[in-house]
Amino acid sequence: MKLYLAPGACSLSVHIALHEAGLSFDRVTVDLRTKRTVDGGDYNQINPKGYVPALVLDDGQMLTENVAILDWVADHCPRLAPKGEHAHSRMLEMLAFISTEIHKQFGRTFFPTSDAEKEAAFQKIDKRLAYIAERLKSDYLFGSDMTVADAYLYVMLRWASGKGRPMPEPLPAYKARMEARPAVKLALQHEGLDPK
Repeated sequence: MKLYLAPGACSLSVHIALHEAGLSFDRVTVDLRTKRTVDGGDYNQINPKGYVPALVLDDGQMLTENVAILDWVADHCPRLAPKGEHAHSRMLEMLAFISTEIHKQFGRTFFPTSDAEKEAAFQKIDKRLAYIAERLKSDYLFGSDMTVADAYLYVMLRWASGKGRPMPEPLPAYKARMEARPAVKLALQHEGLDPK
């Protein structure tokens, strides 16, 4: 298996989830500006979408999009999926919420067309993080065990922290709990990122 990633990008969530699952994979770094892989290859030839993550499976098939890849990881490592009635649907619900309501808004802060657009995006991000904070009643999103959705939320919290956004309680402790996990530490190390 081969994971195409960019250090600190949303692909970090898949990187963490793959380590949590104990799956063996190679990492290939992509420069998102030049669309070149670390070995000089044209990333657009690998993934015509031009962004990360992309996961090439052992049979040669490729998966893209965080929601799809994280769902695949949870399918191959059931301990990273929530338990109970409607658990799979609830996981997809949370992954979609993180993707469309938080991740997408961050794009407007990285490449804003105006200060007003950037501030509007931050207001939405703050509101969405507050929504999650109000509902976080245990160590992780779905209880006492980490799921793939936690890997995705963690990356969004790293971005929020990097942008100096307020993090309502209990999200700071949640972020620290995630950073203490060996798989998170390993992924950050592989990507050359500061744990904080």
